[in-house]
Amino acid sequence: MVLKTTIQGFLTAVKGLLLTVRHLFAARKSRETIDIRDEKYFEKQEGVTTVQYPKEKMPIPEVGRYQLHVEIDDCIVCDLCAKACPVDCIAIESIKSPEAIGKTSDGSVKRLYAAQFDIDMAKCMYCGLCTVVCPTECITMTNQYDKSTSKLTDLIYGFTEMTTEEVAQRKEEWTRFQAEKEAAKKK
Repeated sequence: MVLKTTIQGFLTAVKGLLLTVRHLFAARKSRETIDIRDEKYFEKQEGVTTVQYPKEKMPIPEVGRYQLHVEIDDCIVCDLCAKACPVDCIAIESIKSPEAIGKTSDGSVKRLYAAQFDIDMAKCMYCGLCTVVCPTECITMTNQYDKSTSKLTDLIYGFTEMTTEEVAQRKEEWTRFQAEKEAAKKK
């Protein structure tokens, strides 16, 4: 019994060593990028299989889910993306406007200012739900996937263009409009 176990252990070690040596010699040539739909895909797997990142990058599928981007000029600040987000990585603050402030590229009327539109990519799970519910399609997933950083705060992307002074001014305008509206009702 002991002899049988010893022989089996020795054969297993030799098998592993032979596999390592075979990979060592195969590492002299790089593996070619082959389309997965090729009939002989698994037969053509020779050479180094590790991608030497960042010099070499894997091909990115067109339907991949990567970095989020917001075209803030097309955003109507409806907050649907933030509500659909299962991990609450989207923070939106809107300010009402007394009148329409413009139109998006698809013709939707904008009536809210985006005081804050931040996406915390450290929390994002890349599900794509925010892109699906957006009525103006202003939030999209890009093909950018390498946003390495040593500070988590660098992964919070702000898409608003309003300064703090502009935010205060817009809030004051809305408050003044509401006060005037209330005064007109009392007369």
